Amino acid sequence: MPLRVNLVSADAEVWTGEASLVVAKTVEGEIGFMQGHEPVLAILAQGEVRITGVDGNKILANAQEGFLSMAGDELTIVAGHAALVS
Repeated sequence: MPLRVNLVSADAEVWTGEASLVVAKTVEGEIGFMQGHEPVLAILAQGEVRITGVDGNKILANAQEGFLSMAGDELTIVAGHAALVS
């Protein structure tokens, strides 16, 4: 079962889907998430969120001012500002 990812900003859903790997920047440093990761609650730092979809496609977003939460196989990233990078 893949990792379920929800990346949202204050005013919109930025990306939702299934991923094999997500790397995000927190105030403690970069952290990677895969299926089965232990629960985490962390403060999001300004930087990139790199998502590798289950099909191997890479999704890149900029995010800042928020938090991330990992519980079960669901990762939720809530940012004050977030947008996909073309």
